[in-house]
Amino acid sequence: MPVKNRFAEMQSEITEWRRDIHENPEILFETHRTSALVAEKLKGFGCDEVVTGIGRTGVVGVIKGKSNSSGKVIGLRADMDALPIHEETGLEYASKTANAMHACGHDGHTAMLLGAAKYLSETRNFDGTVVVIFQPAEEGGGGGKEMCDDGMMDRWGIQEVYGMHNWPGRPVGSFSIRSGAFFAATDQFDITFTGKGGHAAKPHETVDSTVMAAQAVLALQTIASRNADPVHQIVVSVTAFETSSKAFNVIPERVQIKGTVRTMATEMRDLAEKRIKEICSGIATTFGGAVDVTYHRGYPVMVNHEEQTEFAAKVARDISGQCDEAPLVMGGEDFAFMLEERPGAYILVGNGDTAAVHHPKYNFTDDAIPAGCSWWAEIVEQRMPAA
Repeated sequence: MPVKNRFAEMQSEITEWRRDIHENPEILFETHRTSALVAEKLKGFGCDEVVTGIGRTGVVGVIKGKSNSSGKVIGLRADMDALPIHEETGLEYASKTANAMHACGHDGHTAMLLGAAKYLSETRNFDGTVVVIFQPAEEGGGGGKEMCDDGMMDRWGIQEVYGMHNWPGRPVGSFSIRSGAFFAATDQFDITFTGKGGHAAKPHETVDSTVMAAQAVLALQTIASRNADPVHQIVVSVTAFETSSKAFNVIPERVQIKGTVRTMATEMRDLAEKRIKEICSGIATTFGGAVDVTYHRGYPVMVNHEEQTEFAAKVARDISGQCDEAPLVMGGEDFAFMLEERPGAYILVGNGDTAAVHHPKYNFTDDAIPAGCSWWAEIVEQRMPAA
């Protein structure tokens, strides 16, 4: 079956919601306006229950089908937060907030799930219960974990959970998915080398923290090239380097470097943490300095469950005619926390030839709305067919 006609009829309305959210981006857990808008819409649609404050600023809506002989409960999740990026699109509905922008399409995700919620509330052509989940703080805040920690899955008896993300570079409205490990675990490290500062003309009287840190930047690359099995995925990136002195003629006392580690397997995650600490300790000892290493484990690997992935792909094929196998993605996604608690699947929907996500010129493509909404609705109607 193709895109549902109802969503073609609703596209302009859903687009208005999306562009309003785009104009008013909110970061991490500060999604107060967006959460209020979502809750107001869900109540207006006639959802059987609307609850705010789950995971601080998350919103949950409950829609019951015409019957409930199956006893099934399916969760559908969209993220609401923006990024701390200054928008450069020049759109008439561009962000009105400096240094905040919907540069990852969460405005589109939220609008599409609202569209699906409106349709499902109107038709209720399914046997079971739908829980629509609007999550804050996907972009590094772990809002998905906080919603789970608030007992969301057990409170509403969610049995399966599904998520979606737009994907630039894919044809608009097309779909892509993979079973198993899909998005990477994302960890961060913070390393401070301490030496003995002094005059740049007298390096022999110092313990040069800049040299130590520079050695570390290069040596950390050997984790992937010389410690990890080449068939495994691991990316170690140093992304910040800051000295305690900014003077041209001072050897600084301290240098701080920061970065991220991306892995697809627990053993690679463990290896990265172990080797970062060992390498930096060895370098500090070699040069007569000291080092402090903080390794923070962030989002886990996002793993799609096989049965639910096959089902999600079938629904996508019904809508668009095909669903490709997606490549591994070394970016992180905190839907991983929900998939650790319940079986489910996460799919990509094409956003067309646009700037990449997290780019100041990115924009969600409104033409993807009918396909995205149709996928949400068909997940429900096919997984819980009307009795």
